[in-house]
Amino acid sequence: MNKRIFLVLVVLMSCSLIGIILVQAYYINNSIQNSENQFNFNVKKALSYVSKTIENEERSDHYYKISELIKEGKTKLDSNAILNFYIKQDNPNSNQSIIYRNGILEENFKVSSSLFDIGLDSLNVKRILSERETKIVENSTLDGTQNLTSMLSEIGVTTVNEFFLETSYLDYAFRKPIHKRVNTDQVERLLALKLIEDDINIGYEFAIYSNGLATKVKTENFHLDQNKASTFSVPFFFNENDDSNYRLLVNFPERKKFILSSVLTMLILSIIFTLIIIIAYSSALYQLIKQRQISEIKTDFINNMTHEFKTPIATINLALDSIRNPKVIDDKEKVLRYLGMIKEENKRMHAQVENVLRISKLEKNELNISKERVELNDLVEDAITHVELIVEDRGGHIETHLNAEKSSVLANETHFTNVLVNVLDNAIKYSPEQPKIIVTTELAGNNILVHIKDHGSGMSKVAQKRVFEKFYREHTGNIHNVKGHGLGLAYVKRIVEDHHGHISVESEKEKGSTFTIKLPLIS
Repeated sequence: MNKRIFLVLVVLMSCSLIGIILVQAYYINNSIQNSENQFNFNVKKALSYVSKTIENEERSDHYYKISELIKEGKTKLDSNAILNFYIKQDNPNSNQSIIYRNGILEENFKVSSSLFDIGLDSLNVKRILSERETKIVENSTLDGTQNLTSMLSEIGVTTVNEFFLETSYLDYAFRKPIHKRVNTDQVERLLALKLIEDDINIGYEFAIYSNGLATKVKTENFHLDQNKASTFSVPFFFNENDDSNYRLLVNFPERKKFILSSVLTMLILSIIFTLIIIIAYSSALYQLIKQRQISEIKTDFINNMTHEFKTPIATINLALDSIRNPKVIDDKEKVLRYLGMIKEENKRMHAQVENVLRISKLEKNELNISKERVELNDLVEDAITHVELIVEDRGGHIETHLNAEKSSVLANETHFTNVLVNVLDNAIKYSPEQPKIIVTTELAGNNILVHIKDHGSGMSKVAQKRVFEKFYREHTGNIHNVKGHGLGLAYVKRIVEDHHGHISVESEKEKGSTFTIKLPLIS
């Protein structure tokens, strides 16, 4: 896949994922906001219901008591100074009369003190009542014997009793302390009933405040906090000017928890599904990147293997052509020499194929590795003998410091010798000048360490992290000055780990590398 197309796909997929997450977050936030608004509406509705119900109950109770007192004669009515002004205008065209009445009445009431607990013997009420009325009547309804006053009485002049009841209630309520007008149990009963109707079943605290000060009507744990969003209030007990000095306040300490619980199921499912999408996306993206890397590594592997086989094949072809030459075919010495070259190159190609097959078997756990007690110092010396001729041929040398007094390990002699040879061969290949290699063994607790240090080209930090990956080779452009196929160190790591050991590398560009192998000792 083209790199640019790959990047575009990754960007599009990432934007889509971010968009899905943002939409989910917006939807969840919107649902929580709607639940909060619904909760606030239901609470305010419940508080208004409590306020109106208690006030109506008090008014009705007062009206009933006053009416009973009037019936029993315990309330005296003294009405005087009645002045009624009437205007009658006839309309001959419509045979109708327009009658306007304006009445002014001064009313005095004395109410028995048995009804009110205000510290007085009686309550005097004095009000000026002004009544105005305009009415159209048919002239045919009037006869000569009916005077204007009797006719006007049929119009329906408002009685003073209703007005008296309302004004006496307002005066009575104004004078009576709030804790004698309403009690905590009454508020709690009505409030709980209304809240349960709207499925609000969480704890709350309430209080009635007068001009910003707490009254005796409150629950024990109520605390006023002006900045607290979970406190609600409504006016309580309006006066004749439709104003109120009292407010009913309610706190819901668990308001946030209740609102979240209403959308909890949806919230959990949204989070779970969003996490699944994120995990699936991350996994898919990781696999895409991994497959792209594998594709690049395999391409490099094919190129390296092509270069590895190209030289032996070319050498074999040249040797065969030389043998077929009539001048050479009769020269036994040259024929044997060319046959030896063919055998060596064939052996070299066979070794490359064996390396690939060995790694494949290791990954499938099909490689049978039997272990026995061996001396690691002896294996190191044996491995050095395999490569010392190559080092000497290039004018280099291998320095050894086998300082470990104990070197008995449980290992497979053949495979572990190959491990050491591979690391040494790697040090030789990546030493552009004369190879200078130092091999050291030392003890570290119950383990033995083998250090193989070279003074070659070294490697970058990125290469150090990936040097043991299969097929990996550090990029050097299109230059194949170092032979290999990226399998040697992958094989080394697998064998060391199979021996319950560990291998690591420390390197710096142009200063060389140090490979360290750690194996457990056996007694």
